[in-house]
Amino acid sequence: MRSIDLSVATWRRSSHSNQDGGACIEVADGFAAVVPVRDSKNPRGPVLTFAQDDWTVFVAAVKGGLMGA
Repeated sequence: MRSIDLSVATWRRSSHSNQDGGACIEVADGFAAVVPVRDSKNPRGPVLTFAQDDWTVFVAAVKGGLMGA
């Protein structure tokens, strides 16, 4: 497995996040072939990385209502 330098990552919070600190995620754009994802409530915690194609399919399924919120 290849290591990714996330020190330069610019994180953006899910548009479904709220100010009450609910179940929120942040993603970082700009990484070749992968999408880093972390818990917005624990920004120093672990980061999961997903293949770009898998992330695209997941987001499309959520937007299409194929997955529960």
